[in-house]
Amino acid sequence: MLLLMTDYGWQDPYVGQVKAVLATHAPGVAVIDLLHAVPDFNPHAGAHLLAALCRDLPAGAVVLAVVDPGVGGPRAAVVVEADGRFFVGPDNGLLSVLAGRAQAARIWRIDWRPQPCSDSFHGRDLFAPIAGWIAAGDFPADKHTPVAELEVRFDTAELPRILYIDHYGNAWSGIRGGIAEPGSNVEVKGHVLPWRRVFVEAGKGEAFWHVNSSGLIEIAVNRGSAAEKLGLKVGDPVRLQGAPETQVH
Repeated sequence: MLLLMTDYGWQDPYVGQVKAVLATHAPGVAVIDLLHAVPDFNPHAGAHLLAALCRDLPAGAVVLAVVDPGVGGPRAAVVVEADGRFFVGPDNGLLSVLAGRAQAARIWRIDWRPQPCSDSFHGRDLFAPIAGWIAAGDFPADKHTPVAELEVRFDTAELPRILYIDHYGNAWSGIRGGIAEPGSNVEVKGHVLPWRRVFVEAGKGEAFWHVNSSGLIEIAVNRGSAAEKLGLKVGDPVRLQGAPETQVH
């Protein structure tokens, strides 16, 4: 299983170009589009989304993750094995939250550079071949160097901000639902929102929060858009009332 998570979007040729390379290096391996709408140029949001979306992947799964505003610069390229799953991408913090939360993790710096290699499209030319080889069962050890840790590491605590807004207008936060007490309130943009277990328990047009299917606190409106109703955007602060400060910062 090989999954893709990027900020490439669908309207441009980038996803298709990456998939063409993956098909060359991992023929017959299923390629799954996990998300191509990570907030642009935002590896911090991407790191928390990646950790949430990949929490239930089976051992052996390979994820090619690219949110890489520093492509072509000095940032390293890495492979992370976290609890038996492999992640390939830039060392800019994107892979650091899932690595930091893993019970066991190993890290390799990718030393190999193909020729030719675009300075601005490492997702296609560098990361995709590596991910394809791993997914095909041929870990390219001669192209990596083991390292003790990632160079860029984000805090693994909850991130009390909006990370992502889906097409319904539901706003995903970086706070995992496991630390929330049902009945607590969430504050965002001057609004204090009640908890509802599911949409049907909220009145039509009511804004509320719940724990979404990816395990994150989500701000929603029953049969409406929370982003429009509350004026929300990616990066807005979110406060879970009663949450320990050591867990959310």
